Amino acid sequence: MRDYLRDMVEGNESRESRYFALIIQTLILISIVAFTMETVPSISDDTKIILRGIEIFCVVVFSVEYLLRLYVSERKLKFVFSFFGIIDLLAILPFYLALGMDLRSLRALRFLRLFRILKLMRYNKAINRFSIAIKTAKEEITLFLFVTLILIYLSAVGIYYFENEVQPEHFASIFDSLWWAIITLTTVGYGDVYPITLGGRMFTFVILMIGLGIVAIPTGIISSALTNSIDKEKGEE
Repeated sequence: MRDYLRDMVEGNESRESRYFALIIQTLILISIVAFTMETVPSISDDTKIILRGIEIFCVVVFSVEYLLRLYVSERKLKFVFSFFGIIDLLAILPFYLALGMDLRSLRALRFLRLFRILKLMRYNKAINRFSIAIKTAKEEITLFLFVTLILIYLSAVGIYYFENEVQPEHFASIFDSLWWAIITLTTVGYGDVYPITLGGRMFTFVILMIGLGIVAIPTGIISSALTNSIDKEKGEE
């Protein structure tokens, strides 16, 4: 029985496993739609009751799914603290926590229900390839993030010294300058804070050029890792 349940829950070849995956995916989408409908101000009381019933039904099914995955897992503690194990738990935890908490806390708990949409990652091969690519290139991505943080800080320091005297209301400190550094390096440029001195504008030009490269680097890293992941999968098949 345990092997049968493991094949149904974790496999993707048998008819039962495909039906099981389809049911869970459908319920995830239904629960997300119900969550969205709850935010409509003019929703009627009858509709609220229906949405509440849908929520309870989905939570029951997701709870059974979580217990089944825990039961068939060879290393239960590893499953509990794995990425998908945490996602599965967060998908049902807000409902149970809300049963014993003040109603004013429900708004924050309802937001946590959005983690259910991440459960779809388990059943999507393309997303699985992407997660494998992220794991493969995690060292390069970590290095990139570290370098990016250093550049953001150096950019904030540089613009502070150029613009502090002429725009103390926007660049009062390096902490205030961090906002400008983030939106400039990411090439967003909201326009709410911008340099007016010649040195500040020249410095901004340099930072913008660096920002264009920063946007391209992670794309190349992930694309390369994703290509390798697809080639590896095809080779195994």
